[in-house]
Amino acid sequence: MAYIRRELERKFLKMNGFFKAVLITGARQVGKTTMLKHLAEGTNRTYVSLDNAQARELAQSDPVLFFQTYKPPVLIDEVQKAPELFEQIKLLCDETDEKGLIWLTGSQQYAMMKRVRETLAGRIGILELFGLSQREKGGLVWEGELDFSLAALQERQRLVPKNDVVKVFEQIWEGGMPAVLGVDDELRQEYYNSYIDTYLMRDVAEAGGITDTVRFRKFLTGCAALVAEPVSYRTLAETADITPPTAKEWLRMLEGLHIVYLLQPYSNNLLKRLSKTPKLYFCDTGLCANLSMWLTPEVLRMGAASGHYYENYVVMELVKNYAYSRAKANITYYRDSNAKEIDVFIEENNRIHPLEIKKSANPDKREVKKYELLDKARLTRGNGGIVCMCEEPIPIDTRNCLIPSNLI
Repeated sequence: MAYIRRELERKFLKMNGFFKAVLITGARQVGKTTMLKHLAEGTNRTYVSLDNAQARELAQSDPVLFFQTYKPPVLIDEVQKAPELFEQIKLLCDETDEKGLIWLTGSQQYAMMKRVRETLAGRIGILELFGLSQREKGGLVWEGELDFSLAALQERQRLVPKNDVVKVFEQIWEGGMPAVLGVDDELRQEYYNSYIDTYLMRDVAEAGGITDTVRFRKFLTGCAALVAEPVSYRTLAETADITPPTAKEWLRMLEGLHIVYLLQPYSNNLLKRLSKTPKLYFCDTGLCANLSMWLTPEVLRMGAASGHYYENYVVMELVKNYAYSRAKANITYYRDSNAKEIDVFIEENNRIHPLEIKKSANPDKREVKKYELLDKARLTRGNGGIVCMCEEPIPIDTRNCLIPSNLI
């Protein structure tokens, strides 16, 4: 299969020229190793995977000998399996001024990340890779940052075909795992079953000692049923026949393994009585659809959960965009005690871009009236609008427009 260029490459190469070590985290099978091997082509970088039992035992028992065997520059895969290496990596970094000496990949777990930050502070750049975005699948690289102004959106519109609900739901149903692109339905089903049974069950057993696979699978299915909803630990606990504190711990672990994404609620001292509950999304909509037994894109598109899946898709496209972009942004959602909700706040340069997400091609433009609560709270408001299935950007007022979801 031809290599698909990843948007994170630009940022990775920049970090590689600045830090002595760079770590790429992300769920299993999203393409971390493929991307780094591609970038290492034509160089003398050694490759070693800690999925290999001999390499792992050496790394755990004798880190010094490990680096004599696998000399830098080196790419170490699944480094979370041997956190004993971090002290030695620190010494190697301190002995040289050479940048980009050590490349690491890891399926992030909280214990590993804590050790990385404590041991390698100032020496390591940490980046996150998600599954393929709609842009990467289409071979698109946007020039410039995401901008919600009408002029910028119209400029982007020239580069892409018009929004199409059938194609969008094919994207949502297919998900972003590189291994399942273009495969038939039977193979996709088997791939996700084996992904859950081999990788996921093994990882949760290693990371959290969870061996009750029947309950954990029920818990996963329960999470898929609550997609794009505020988290309810009680509901998840009842689904899997566990206690709410256990549900909270299991969800935290799924977040650490990049299976789910928890969108945090907006908080601000000026605005009282704001929700403190995060909303639950899946990093990969294909895995989510598989868990909920939506067996074809058509059934998903026509089904009762289609609006939730569309929202999940848009939120994760935004998350990926800002994970790879030059500008840092904080992504949250707004909900107050009066149940007033705004789907997404993009906070950038002390300016908030409010966005609603609607599956409709012609949503009610009055939705943007809600955004006035930002003015009342004296928060600086930027351009926003309604991300939807419209075919081209349509102005609503001076600061908002209907935004086709294929432009983000």
